[in-house]
Parts: sequence; structure tokens; C-alpha cells
Amino acid sequence: MEIRNKKALAAKPGAVLMDIDNTIYAYDPAHQAAFDAAMRKTVHLLGIKQSEFEPAYKEACKQVKQLLGQTAASHSRLLYFARMLELLGMKSQPLMALDLEQTYWRNFLSASKLFPQLKEFLEDLRVAGIPVAAVTDLTAQIQFRKLIYFGVDHNFDYIVTSEQAGVEKPGAKPFQMALERLAVHEGKPVWFVGDDEVKDISGAKAAIGATTLQKVHDGVTASGEADVVFEHFRELRELLRKAE
Repeated sequence: MEIRNKKALAAKPGAVLMDIDNTIYAYDPAHQAAFDAAMRKTVHLLGIKQSEFEPAYKEACKQVKQLLGQTAASHSRLLYFARMLELLGMKSQPLMALDLEQTYWRNFLSASKLFPQLKEFLEDLRVAGIPVAAVTDLTAQIQFRKLIYFGVDHNFDYIVTSEQAGVEKPGAKPFQMALERLAVHEGKPVWFVGDDEVKDISGAKAAIGATTLQKVHDGVTASGEADVVFEHFRELRELLRKAE
């Protein structure tokens, strides 16, 4: 763990806000397992080659994101698969698109694993009487499903998604909504735990002046703006214990 701003950690936080994807679990392995499962099913159903699947999927993602911009719906796997099937010459195939979406998320969840001691860190916050909110991009349905699957849905007092806020991080609204719902007293320090340099670290600092704690692991580069850079949640547990 690298502590870059000791002053920001002088007191216990009045609240902790936390990202979900790639912060409480590793996103890339889960996505790869889900992607491979959806590809196998598409190859089986359509009789296409695997080499045809990936470029069609990537182009579908690109088109959906360009059309919808920085919105929660721009992450919709249902929209990706629906457009992919159209690009593969299938026209609209609602049943198949829904089937592929469910295949993707079912395999995504089964391949997802919480980082060690994340649950214990959340329990430490509960015992300390520190309110907690999740602040996350993507649609509410799948983010709720993730937290329920992991068994940590009751550890968060509030969950704010970009679908609810109407804008994605690093926009200020999701962060501000979380603080409003937690009713954090003005002047109380707020910790934000996330992985993304722009969406989480820069976003939380600009929006609410949060003390930022960046979770780093494979594929994540430490941000120059983060107050704390850590690898393991046991390190945050120790940090919380030391805070006055």
C-alpha cells in the first residue's frame, strides 16, 4: 500500500463510497468467460465461424456506444447482441438476443470472485457505524444482481447506478446523489474506493472532494491523483483501524 496523503486519513470517514466493477472483484476474467460462452452458443446456433463472431460483436458494441453516448444503456449486452445478430445478417432476433444476454451474464457471475477480505472490510465499516454506498456505472438490474450474487447487497446502505443518475462517472451527479442519500454531514471526510483513474479517482475528487483510495491489480495502473493506492482489502481494514 502507498499512502500519498496522510492528512486525508487523519480521521475516520463520515461515509465510504465504493465502485463495483473491477473494484470489489476482477472484471476481466469474468468478462472473458462470459464472452467465450456467448461466442460458443452463437457459433452453435448460427453455424458461423468463431472468427466471424468477435469482429461482429466489437462492431455492434462500437455502434451502440456511438449512438447512446455516455449512458447506462450504452453498456447493454442485450443491445450489443441484438445489433451483432443484425450485422451477421439475421435481422431482428429478440429471442436469440435475450438468450445470448442471459448466457453472458450467467457465465459472468459464475466466473466472478470477490477480492479477499472485501466482505470483512464492509463488516468493519458496519461495526464502526460508517454508512456505505455503491456508486457504479451500468444498469441497475445487473448491478443489483451482482451484489445479490456476491451476498453483499445488505452491506450497502444505498446503491446509485448511472441509470438512476442519468449520467455516468466521472459526471458529478452519481457521487452527489450518494452523499445526499447517506445524509453525510458537511465537513465530514468521505472515502471513495475505486479502480478507474478517470471515472473513480478524478471523478470523486472533482465532484465531492473525496479522499480517494485506488484498488490496483492486473490491468490497473496507479493514478497520480489517488491519495492511497492499495492491492489488498486487508490493507484498508488496517487503515480504518488506525484512523482516529
